[in-house]
Amino acid sequence: METVMEDEEYNWSEVKLHSLIPVVPEPELDRETGERRRGRDIMIAIDHGPNSKHAFDWAVTHLCRLADTLHLVHAVSSLKNEIVYEATQGLIEKLAVEAFSVAMVKTVARIVEGDAGKVICKEAERLKPSAVVMGTRGRGIIQSVLQGSVAEYCLHNCKIAPVIIVPGKEAGEVSVI
Repeated sequence: METVMEDEEYNWSEVKLHSLIPVVPEPELDRETGERRRGRDIMIAIDHGPNSKHAFDWAVTHLCRLADTLHLVHAVSSLKNEIVYEATQGLIEKLAVEAFSVAMVKTVARIVEGDAGKVICKEAERLKPSAVVMGTRGRGIIQSVLQGSVAEYCLHNCKIAPVIIVPGKEAGEVSVI
């Protein structure tokens, strides 16, 4: 695990994905190599919760196209916690394999350290994605108002890309179908 410090608030670590995911070959036909066929960058903020998985499933099903690249971002309080890092790396590998098998998209992953809303917005500024997809924590309105919400913070502060907030699993499975 290699930590790179860009400034005091924003540390990150790239996640190296294993060889379980095949390498997508370059297009064979000349007409497929034009700028028009270039894929989009789609950023998905993930965690270990069921609503995050639901948002991931929604994005892979409804948003991703063949040439796209998924950027999985997980915000943690400390990169030095090996248990959290290893659990997150396992989750990211599982999601990368699923994304390739469902939508045949390339996946890049990064674990970022800091306040979740702020580092997700900074990652969006760095990546300049076509969209930022995230789930909700599943709290009620009163709890969200009192404690704040990462999704709400990103919705108001992420100016570089549209933010798509996928409703939680309690909203029903019809949004994934």
